[in-house]
Parts: sequence; C-alpha cells; structure tokens
Amino acid sequence: MATNIGGLAAEINRQLSLYANQTDESVQRIAEEIASEGVEMLKAESPKSPGGGDYAKSWTVKRVGKAFVIHNKDHYRLTHLLEKGHAKVNGGRVDARVHIAPVEERVVERFEDELRRDLSE
Repeated sequence: MATNIGGLAAEINRQLSLYANQTDESVQRIAEEIASEGVEMLKAESPKSPGGGDYAKSWTVKRVGKAFVIHNKDHYRLTHLLEKGHAKVNGGRVDARVHIAPVEERVVERFEDELRRDLSE
C-alpha cells in the first residue's frame, strides 16, 4: 500500500489552519463578551461621588486591532489617582480606593476559563 506523503502534509496543514481559524474566532468572541462584563463590573464597583457618579458611568470598551481595551473615556485622569491614592495639596495623603485591580483579576481568570472550556469542546 503506497502513501502519498505530499498529500499527508497538505492535509495536516489544512487541519492546522482550520484549527487556528476556529481558535482565533473563539478568542475574539470570548474577549468581546468578557470585556463587556468587565465594563459592567467596573461601573458597579467604581467609587461614586455624592453628586452623581459620572466617573463610574464613564467606563467603556473599545477595540484596538484584535484587542479589547476597557477604559474610562471621560475621567481617565482619575483612574490612577483613585486606584493608587495621591498626595493632598496641604500635606497628607488620600487613601487608595482600589477598584480596577480586582476586576482585572476576575476578568483575566474568567477569560482563561472560558477559552479553555471552548477549546476543549
């Protein structure tokens, strides 16, 4: 029985290409879903000022190439100050109000879990 090695190599390449395309589609779909969930988590967990909570409402997600970036579109200058704390004008410090790091950890963990689940099917 003769085996066509050229045909075998072509079939292996075709299957690998198919798997790569399916994996890329899964990554993009899951990333978009998880990014949207991350925005909702940040909106819920961000500090809210007594007058309205504009900072919390400003969280959004945008696509940059194949990546999804969660950012605060209107109050981006406050994110570092609130997350890390800052010095006061007349001395002393304002305590950090950590709200981004915990959401980031949950989003990354959820993305990895969903991707593993999707690729194992």
